[in-house]
Amino acid sequence: MALDAECAPAHGGRANALAALGRLAEAVASYGEALAIDPFLVEALINRGVTLHALGRSGDALADFDRALQLAPESAPAWYNHGVVLQALGRLPEALVAYDRTIAIAPAHVDAHFNRGIALGLANRAADARASYDTAVALDPGYPYALGQAAFARAELCDWEGYATAVQRAREGVGQGLPACDPFALLGFTDDPALQLACARIHAARRFPRSPPLWRGRRHAHDRIRVAYLSANFCEHAVGYLVARLFELHDRTQFETTGISFGPADEKPMLARIRSAFDRFIDVRALDDGAVARVLYDLEIDIAVDLMGYTKDARPAILAHRPAPIQLNFLGYPGTMGADFIDYIVADRHLIAAGDEPHYAESVVRMPDSYQPNDSLRAIAGRTPARQEMGLPERGFVFCCFNNNYKITPTMFTLWMRLLTAVPDSVLWLLPLSASVTRNLRREAQNRGVDPARLVFAPRVSLPDHLARHRLADLFLDTVPYNAHTTASDALWAGLPVVTCAGRSFASRVAGSLLHAVGLPELVTTSLADYEALALRLAHDPAQLRSLRERLAQDRLSLPLFDSDRFRRNIEAAYRTMVARHARGEPPRSFEVEPPRR
Repeated sequence: MALDAECAPAHGGRANALAALGRLAEAVASYGEALAIDPFLVEALINRGVTLHALGRSGDALADFDRALQLAPESAPAWYNHGVVLQALGRLPEALVAYDRTIAIAPAHVDAHFNRGIALGLANRAADARASYDTAVALDPGYPYALGQAAFARAELCDWEGYATAVQRAREGVGQGLPACDPFALLGFTDDPALQLACARIHAARRFPRSPPLWRGRRHAHDRIRVAYLSANFCEHAVGYLVARLFELHDRTQFETTGISFGPADEKPMLARIRSAFDRFIDVRALDDGAVARVLYDLEIDIAVDLMGYTKDARPAILAHRPAPIQLNFLGYPGTMGADFIDYIVADRHLIAAGDEPHYAESVVRMPDSYQPNDSLRAIAGRTPARQEMGLPERGFVFCCFNNNYKITPTMFTLWMRLLTAVPDSVLWLLPLSASVTRNLRREAQNRGVDPARLVFAPRVSLPDHLARHRLADLFLDTVPYNAHTTASDALWAGLPVVTCAGRSFASRVAGSLLHAVGLPELVTTSLADYEALALRLAHDPAQLRSLRERLAQDRLSLPLFDSDRFRRNIEAAYRTMVARHARGEPPRSFEVEPPRR
């Protein structure tokens, strides 16, 4: 450039170097200089679009890709990156068109096949997503996350052809230190907490490297502890249902609460309820991660609480900027995040046993009862539907499992079919994701010698009606290695006993935690043989089952699991302990919460 200031490729090359160094704003300026000299540099347009997208300027990025495609309609990179931005904006049909054009031009474009799988999954087209992931694996067996997504797509469909092999390959890849599987998917593939930690560490280092910290030791002096909760699920979502009452009950004399929302503004009752429960509620959908972190820092937040972890629509990169002195992983993600910018994970003594702390990157906070808050105001419809309305037989024992379909493994399903065989006239009541799931599970029942008609599939209804129809079931059968979480507390709130098998990981011990918190530890087993024997015994012993239901009905409102204010006092005690330790200059370390006196 010193020799020839009008050398457009030199400006473009400098822009590429700046982008590689993470100096994105400077890179955009250099791409602009190259394009001012030569407006027909397609590569510079594409690269600037990619950089603009990384800066959160998606509209400007799309304009660059549109211009690149005008100049080079057969450019696979332009089509592919166009699809990436459209997908990030939620414009899935357009993103799929872009990926399909990319693949038509470059059939071996593994990035396009993989991202097409993600877009199809978001569009609830799991069967098509599985095919895209399989193609990505075939093109590049080491492509990041492809093995895990190929296995998870099968799990979502309950399509178990090739499932065991796909799961095994994903686990082996993680064991070798490779990004073979998304941490969330791995929760359903193993209960090995060491492997889950390894997976989370790989993912955190790859996707959310620590940024220069905003908070660098500055002391905050506030009359009240400032707590911010971050989520995309302040809405009609399992997490929203669990936490709404906690937000309403927070002691405003000691705590100032802020809701940081990056989810849909659907204006439904739950969002309105949650918004009104906070001292301050900020919609940050339009802000990039760094800008949201700056909001938290400027508010002098003492404790930032991530309610999502690595679930759908999560934004862990916000906390990677370290906007607050204390940062938590709580409720939304049942496992370690493996990130050095998360200080604590909220658990209890049943979830993370003494001695298991090395399997968690965070320091462990053990709540006195259960880690899970609940809403003591949750309504159950007064009318119980007739069995016939739900497609259930008039007589016969009803086993049920309303867990997500991806939690149903071939091993669990085989066990359930043995139970149906051993209990004449019994049925299994499930909640299907799609017609494909219904079809696949009926086929699997037939293959195991069980009449497919003995599987009954529940339609989607409102939450109060869903809770009410639990009264038609006799026993809830849990899944392993990924337990029922909100679905277990739903069943218990409705008075339906749950049988579980506790494993070694957080996700595989949640139902056991909930059962201890409702005084039914006898329903927690530690092997599938004991789980099966207990379920069978209860199915043949109506008196014992009736006794369990009566205990739930009589004690429901006084049980620790459903005492919202008791949980509020306990979590606030935990927050005070964290802040006090921080004020003394102590690093985070595991502790048990001492219940405060009333």
